[in-house]
Amino acid sequence: NNQRALAEKIHEKYQLAANVIGRSESMVRLFNLVDTVASSNANVLVLGESGTGKELLAKALHYNSLRKHLPFVVVDCSALPEGLLENELFGHEKGAFTGALSLKKGRIELAAGGTLFLDEIGDMGLPLQAKLLRVLQERQFSRVGGSQWVKADFRLVAATNHDLAGAVKEGRFRADLYYRLNVIAVKIPPLRERKEDIPVLTDFFLHKYCA
Repeated sequence: NNQRALAEKIHEKYQLAANVIGRSESMVRLFNLVDTVASSNANVLVLGESGTGKELLAKALHYNSLRKHLPFVVVDCSALPEGLLENELFGHEKGAFTGALSLKKGRIELAAGGTLFLDEIGDMGLPLQAKLLRVLQERQFSRVGGSQWVKADFRLVAATNHDLAGAVKEGRFRADLYYRLNVIAVKIPPLRERKEDIPVLTDFFLHKYCA
């Protein structure tokens, strides 16, 4: 009973959502920011090194928002080459290319009403950046090989471990897309900068795996 009470105390006091944990000043500020902006429809750019929990924070934004009962759809922009990433995002019409035997809905369409999380968006190529910008501007898109417009209704959360502002200056990332993404910026500090969170994390994972 004491262990259960301790676990619940840790969960309530130091945890924003699944495994987003901390009691350091920087994490408390982060939790307060997420709590403030979660219900907004504004685009959010999550910044942080690999392994800091950017997808977990995106989930926290979604599940603390008015969209929490609608889809949370993830796309890893670093995992696919440009052509496959375009198909993954926009889907395709039947016969759009060899092997397209049926209509396929893309992740943008599947996120209808919910949240679209684009992880490592800094790895997206310039041509696809232009297409994404058009979706954000017009709130509609067409599938690959199609001419019919499809409504795009989603809240966008993007994440990167790159310096996007530097990439804009170097011409590797579109400035207009960057400003569309960077409406609200949320930076996750690495654990080495918040060592006071280590005991809380230790307690959380001990109780989780003992259970």
